[in-house]
Amino acid sequence: MKKEKVYKAWSTPVSAEDSRAIPCALCAGGRFKPALQCEGFSYVKCADCGLVQVNPQPEKTDVMRRYGEAFGEDYFSYELAHEEPFLQLQLLAFQDADFDTLEKESFGRAAGEHGDAPAVLDVGCATGALLALLKGRGWRTTGVEISPSAQYAQKERGLDIKTIPLEENGFPAASFELVHASHLIEHLNAPRIFLDEVFRVLKPDGRFLITTPNIDGFQSRFFGNRWRSAIFDHLYLFSVRTLKAMLAGSGFVVEGVYTWGGLGAGLAPLWLKRPADRLAKRFGAGDVMMMKARKKKPGE
Repeated sequence: MKKEKVYKAWSTPVSAEDSRAIPCALCAGGRFKPALQCEGFSYVKCADCGLVQVNPQPEKTDVMRRYGEAFGEDYFSYELAHEEPFLQLQLLAFQDADFDTLEKESFGRAAGEHGDAPAVLDVGCATGALLALLKGRGWRTTGVEISPSAQYAQKERGLDIKTIPLEENGFPAASFELVHASHLIEHLNAPRIFLDEVFRVLKPDGRFLITTPNIDGFQSRFFGNRWRSAIFDHLYLFSVRTLKAMLAGSGFVVEGVYTWGGLGAGLAPLWLKRPADRLAKRFGAGDVMMMKARKKKPGE
């Protein structure tokens, strides 16, 4: 039977890199079973908690190099070409998460605490399209981006962008009312360290909006190793259950889970894609998921 053409997300070319076996990033277990065999690389699944991951893992220096000078310009071109549809998807997800109410609460709390606008941190902010929009709505904005997209956000949009990984910036504790990270955590060697740092820099009762591919979605189950998000750059593939567990392990309370995407563009006619998208969203089987998490208050 002829296989369907699947358009995968952008990724750096598969290459040989130094790697080492590590414990599971979620439960620290050491027992794994094969999960997805892709072209030139593979995923395993933790036999204890179910987290799907690349293991052995490439070294952090090699991962950072993927987004630097060698392929960073290609990534920037991809981000710039797709920034408008990406932004519109983010805003639709914000609607699902009732962002307007969250925003009002953040402005009210900030005004009560220090008479200033609330602060937002966008980690992996790409070209800064979302930050520019939030800045226009009155937020105090900061971004983190290690690829050449950072220079565009700085020069063309006048945004405050840090060009080193989040945990290396040394932001003061409890600095932000909101942290946002879209399609980032799956690229990181140490997602737990990242979540711990997000928790540290958030103010008590602050919110974290995190978006990542959903390996329990319909598309993943249907396409298997040809799934569009099973790519070389994705070191982890989360399910709703494993991402919830990792957030809880860092101290967060998950307030909402939202998924979208039933059939990818170009894989089906609109008359089929639209109901498939609605059903995937209704039953939590979308290709991508966002979680809204809250930092617990002291003593909670």
